[in-house]
Amino acid sequence: MGIRVAVAGASGYAGGELLRLLAGHPEFDLVAATAHSQAGQPVTAVHPQLAGLDLVLGATDPAALADADLVFLALPHGQSAALAAALPTTVKVVDLGADHRLRDADAWARWYGGTHAGAWTYGLPELPGQRTAIAAAGRVASTGCYAVATTLALAPLIAAGAVQSTDVVVVAASGTSGAGRAAKAHLLGSEVMGDLSPYKVGAHQHVPEIKQATGASSLSFTPVLAPMPRGILATVTAVPTGDADPRDVLAAAYADAPFVHLLPEGRWPHTAATAGSNSCHLQATVDLDSGRVIVVSAIDNLGKGAAGQAVQNANLMFDLPETSGLPVFGVAP
Repeated sequence: MGIRVAVAGASGYAGGELLRLLAGHPEFDLVAATAHSQAGQPVTAVHPQLAGLDLVLGATDPAALADADLVFLALPHGQSAALAAALPTTVKVVDLGADHRLRDADAWARWYGGTHAGAWTYGLPELPGQRTAIAAAGRVASTGCYAVATTLALAPLIAAGAVQSTDVVVVAASGTSGAGRAAKAHLLGSEVMGDLSPYKVGAHQHVPEIKQATGASSLSFTPVLAPMPRGILATVTAVPTGDADPRDVLAAAYADAPFVHLLPEGRWPHTAATAGSNSCHLQATVDLDSGRVIVVSAIDNLGKGAAGQAVQNANLMFDLPETSGLPVFGVAP
């Protein structure tokens, strides 16, 4: 018997991607999956791509999860904290929601509302010192999807003093799966196809997380809904402090990172190349006219932006190879 794992919120897109990755993991044994409205349904009725996975969705309550060694929480923001608090302290937990990401209670109140549940170890292994911290943690808060795409592009540049921490501008396009699986009129195919639309302009909830993770002190963030099911393409610009080559800074920061790939000079990231993978593709240059540093980042929002990142964290928590059960390469065409 391997490491017993369970997934709460398994009927959603991130939950389904978790089930897919865990079903093929060499060390994790998927023993339970829970949902709310879909409880009682076979997993394959909700996720037909998982044909052959003989598992029925249970009700989301602590008793259904308490026998696992590890629980993944793939629940809507604000719903993880109560469930996590009801689990035995011996059960390790990776939360894909936002409940435990922010250290600042005032930032939580401003951007999410309600009571701050407290911060857990932040689950982005590529940040300095985080692999060690995650490996020692029993509870880990995995990243937001926009946050990881932006942080991997920006954090090394601020840490190296290559760009200013002020006047950071991010425009990022995301596939519709980032909005979750609940039926919403603005996500209907007829509404999304052939259209790009900004949303939560100047007020997206990932802003405080990005600032916390990168060291940015001011950030203008514009998210854009794109007519594709999955993927994020983030364009990050910042003011340089000198003449350091941003490619050199990124190359040094990610020399030993198995999932972060700085592309050859002149080759730019695109979302399709990361689909189905846990990888992030980066490219950087300096704008000829403004002089601003530009970094473009591509990820699969359900991979490195959600389920893949969560499994990467879990691997570290159980002293497994960081890449166990995770695809480095995308699926094409």
